[in-house]
Amino acid sequence: MRFQQLLHVRRLASAGATTLMRRPITTTTITTTSRTALAATYPAFATTVRTMAGSGAPIPELTEITDNVQRGNYATLTDKDVAHFEQLLGKNFVLTEDLEGYNICFLKRIRGNSKLVLKPGSTAEVAAIMKYCNERRLAVVPQGGNTGLVGGSVPICDEIVLSLARLNKVLSVDEVTGIAVVEAGCILENFDQRAREVGLTVPLDLGAKASCHIGGNVSTNAGGVRVVRYGNLHGSVLGVEAVLATGQVLDLMSNFKKDNTGYHMKHLFIGSEGTLGVVTKLSMLCPHSSRAVNVAFIGLNSFDDVLKTFVSAKRNLGEILSSCELIDERALNTALEQFKFLNSPISGFPFYMLIETSGSKGDHDEEKINQFIGDGMERGEIQDGTVTGDPGKVQEIWKIREMVPLGLIEKSFCFKYDISLPLRDFYNIVDVMRERCGPLATVVCGYGHLGDSNLHLNVSCEQFNDEIYKRVEPFVYEYTSKLKGSISAEHGIGFLKKDYLHYSKDPVAIGYMREMKKLLDPNSILNPYKVLN
Repeated sequence: MRFQQLLHVRRLASAGATTLMRRPITTTTITTTSRTALAATYPAFATTVRTMAGSGAPIPELTEITDNVQRGNYATLTDKDVAHFEQLLGKNFVLTEDLEGYNICFLKRIRGNSKLVLKPGSTAEVAAIMKYCNERRLAVVPQGGNTGLVGGSVPICDEIVLSLARLNKVLSVDEVTGIAVVEAGCILENFDQRAREVGLTVPLDLGAKASCHIGGNVSTNAGGVRVVRYGNLHGSVLGVEAVLATGQVLDLMSNFKKDNTGYHMKHLFIGSEGTLGVVTKLSMLCPHSSRAVNVAFIGLNSFDDVLKTFVSAKRNLGEILSSCELIDERALNTALEQFKFLNSPISGFPFYMLIETSGSKGDHDEEKINQFIGDGMERGEIQDGTVTGDPGKVQEIWKIREMVPLGLIEKSFCFKYDISLPLRDFYNIVDVMRERCGPLATVVCGYGHLGDSNLHLNVSCEQFNDEIYKRVEPFVYEYTSKLKGSISAEHGIGFLKKDYLHYSKDPVAIGYMREMKKLLDPNSILNPYKVLN
């Protein structure tokens, strides 16, 4: 029988046995309506649900700007250019006022000075814009939901912002093949809702799903919380349509998982962050949505216990394991302090894991996850935990994880690092940075996607200052490089990491990347100052 209420599991220290106790916890369901109310109270939460310009969401004071960047050899926008775009798109889709939301990045570290935002409604219009800009040598920055964390989707100087927001349609979802075709400006959550109408799900889920665009996700090769189950977007995206800097439309669409006809050029646009072309459409393989979803939120005393529990999850949950997340105590406590609507079912442990299973048979899955937790308790690796299969409570536990990164930027400045590290060394850098930063930092913590070795390292301070900046950079990248890790696991390089690319990429590889950029964007007008520039 499928559980309909929360089960609380606790290790009995005296007997060493495992018991399951029914213990309801107080939760607050977060709906679309309540998101709006929360946005008025919590600025960081408002940023994740705003629709760019005109939303009324507060924009905190910037902590870092780009005045020291030397502008490239590009033409300057004129009234004649604006008139041309108005004739092409219509005046309603050519914006010259109230552009702050398009110029400032999510973390409020970068402010561009764009004077023009264009909102095309078709691939043909994107192509016409790019052709004109290339001939005029006007720099362009493609922009989706602007939820990125490395400054890849905002202008650095005065580039024209090319908003894909109007390209927002789900064109088709085939329940037989599982293939969906969608425009790049479609919000990820809307895409997933459409897929679920026919029993499918988008193989990508992340905290910014209510505002990020699927085209931006593909352009950054976004990872999210279910890579351990579905892999990354290089495997899920079957084809793309992209507009090159010259205005040429490159049709790389495919409706087949297997298409072994020469070079797979689609991969050039997955993760290239809009520097090689503007993704306007894509086809994606969507798996069937799971009938039974269970989530465990467990407390552990050491990172060694975390690793043992992860190995046990892979071995014993196997085919139904869909997510494995780590949150340390400082990260959790910061979120709980900043967002009073959150309720953690357990507390008092150095480490927490959120483990999700997704399958087709509720009884079978519940038995497996409860057996897994019980065995972990008997071995002394898991100390306390909560298990639920109730959809509302599953959402509440996930909300804890989703609000952790926002809690760290709610009332302080935060240096955020998205790195891949060997699992055995996964958490060591957090301890190293605590010692290195000392009292300069208010919080040093780690959380992330344990299932695919992706750590989100966070160093918070009251406000940005050079002293702590020099403590963390480039040290974090040097440390990661020595372990043969990646300085960007899923967020991309953008503007903030462009000077550190050599810590993860061989010089020869970077040289060929530059050659590819020259070939596809000879005037370097697409997203300049990012990745390589």
